Amino acid sequence: MTAISKIDTVIFDVGNVLYQWDLRCLFEKLIDDAEELDWFLLNVITPEWHFQHDAGRPLAEMVPERISQFPQYESHIKAYATRFNETIPGPVAGSLQLVEKLASNGVPIFGITNFGSEFWRGFRPTAKIFDSFADIIVSGDEKLVKPDAAIYELALDRFNVTSDQCLFIDDRPENVAGSEKLGMKGHHFRDARTLKQELTALKLL
Repeated sequence: MTAISKIDTVIFDVGNVLYQWDLRCLFEKLIDDAEELDWFLLNVITPEWHFQHDAGRPLAEMVPERISQFPQYESHIKAYATRFNETIPGPVAGSLQLVEKLASNGVPIFGITNFGSEFWRGFRPTAKIFDSFADIIVSGDEKLVKPDAAIYELALDRFNVTSDQCLFIDDRPENVAGSEKLGMKGHHFRDARTLKQELTALKLL
């Protein structure tokens, strides 16, 4: 670590870095049987299927298609589309306080999130912490997803920053690695305490 860091900009992921996200949080309200719930999350509303929306596929295509495949779960699949915010049970402990501290220190804050466009429009108004962000790249809007290099390149261009001045924070190692390939400093998020240590070492806090 150098005495004076060149890094002066922080780019956050959203899911499981700033806010918890788990499909189970919604569907455990709708399916009482534990074995059935596990089967449902492995076969019907799966993360892999959900990620199609992150990549830009509209719910108007995804939901009817899935209902045709699993008609017995029509009401559950519709709930995925209408009650998605219930898959986000709350903030990750300590993370929003770090954003607030960075903002109070005048550190530029941005976001790159794999998030469906329609779901983002429903969630963003509930999370005032994003008022502190200068800009956020949403995968569903751009039809680009992490860890594709193109989404990081778009962010650097739109944010008007260079890679070597950015710290990128994400809970998925492959997304961190994607940022590092473009020259950013990556932080694999595990908890706010460890992130605070990183931000302090970089003299951002």
